[in-house]
Formats: sequence, structure tokens, C-alpha cells
Amino acid sequence: MHICRLGLWFGFVLAVAGCGSQSDSAYTEYDEAEMQAAIAQAKSSVNQFIDTLHSGNGENFSVKVAIEDGDEVEHMWLSNVKYADGKFTGTIDNAPDMISNVQMGQQWTVPKNEISDWMFIRDRKMHGNFTIRPLLKTFPEDEAAQFRAILAEP
Repeated sequence: MHICRLGLWFGFVLAVAGCGSQSDSAYTEYDEAEMQAAIAQAKSSVNQFIDTLHSGNGENFSVKVAIEDGDEVEHMWLSNVKYADGKFTGTIDNAPDMISNVQMGQQWTVPKNEISDWMFIRDRKMHGNFTIRPLLKTFPEDEAAQFRAILAEP
């Protein structure tokens, strides 16, 4: 099991989808093997995300990146992403909890092969966000049900 900070981003997603809000300091445990499989799924389907991003057939496009600060690593969502020359550039969408070398609102660039997840909203459904799926079994059932209701099939 591993600990993961959920962050402000989830409150944003629930608000976009009309499902209430999530605390900005929620923590949960998850199965590391399931999370690694989710990250692999996101990486293997990133070209589909890029095609959708470029087509504009969705909104609130984001990618998740691992940001290192010494021995600490925190996965952060970048919003308002653009993709060019093999790299995503976006805005760090939440205040860091474990690292201090970045801040909310800062621009960040990451190579395509280093993302850990992607997501966008279309027709009030969340596409991608593979890394939320291993976490759902650890959520209170009402919160898990809210997410399941807005998740599109992978």
C-alpha cells in the first residue's frame, strides 16, 4: 500500500461534473501494483489524448506529472495543457503538499513519455484519469459513487 494526496483537483472535477466537492487535504491508501498498471494504461493511450486535445473535442484537458524535490516525489495535475514538439506544457493546478520546488499556478513542461496520467471532460464525463480508479475502493462509498457516475469507460 502507498499513500497518495488527492488534492484540490478532485474538487474541481466534481464541481465541473456537478457532484459536490472533495476536501483539499484528503489522503488515502492504494495498491501500488494497481497504480502502476493505471499509469501504464495512461502512457499507452496518451496519443489518443493528444488527438482529442488537438481536435478540441472536450474541455478541461490535464496531464499528471511526477515532480521530484530531493527524496520527495509528488504527482501534480497540470491544467490548460498544450502539446508541441513531444512535450506538454501546463499550469500546476494545486498547491504542493510534500515538495517545495514548485507552486500552484507555475508553468511546467514535461516530455510526453514522463506523464503519469491524463484526463479531459466531454459531455459531463471524465475521460482518462486512470489513476483515480485504484483509489476508488478506498473512498467512502458516497464519494466513490460520485466518481463512478462521471467516469467514462477507459
